[in-house]
Amino acid sequence: MKKFLYLILALTLAACSAAPQSDFDRNIAKWQDASISHYRYQLFLGCFCPFVEDMPLTIEVKDGEVVSITRPDGTPVDSSNPSFDYYQSYATIDRLFLELEAELNGEADEVLVTYDPLFGFPVSIAIDRIKEAVDDELSLQVSNFEMLE
Repeated sequence: MKKFLYLILALTLAACSAAPQSDFDRNIAKWQDASISHYRYQLFLGCFCPFVEDMPLTIEVKDGEVVSITRPDGTPVDSSNPSFDYYQSYATIDRLFLELEAELNGEADEVLVTYDPLFGFPVSIAIDRIKEAVDDELSLQVSNFEMLE
């Protein structure tokens, strides 16, 4: 009987100490569980930046590697583009999650996220690093997601 009570107490304490999962944790788990290795999506980066003519980018990813990044007119974006490194930081869903996690754990005043209900990836991210500042906001929209193969 004593062992049974200890078991009940241990299970109760474990249940009480388990922290509820955040939206981020639930959705990254959903994305990882989907195991999608080849996909394409459009990414719109909204900020006070000079590359608005490149938006939305069409990005293809296979096995975690960027296959291609293209502009709306179909021309490829390569390493000679001055914004290439910036685009690369958001060029896979896994990288989007990494950047989002950094913002959620960082010092931004506000981070608003909407996730895809089926696969869990972020479809809309709005970041305001300093509420009282102008021109520091960043928004990202993922659209036209499709699995390939």
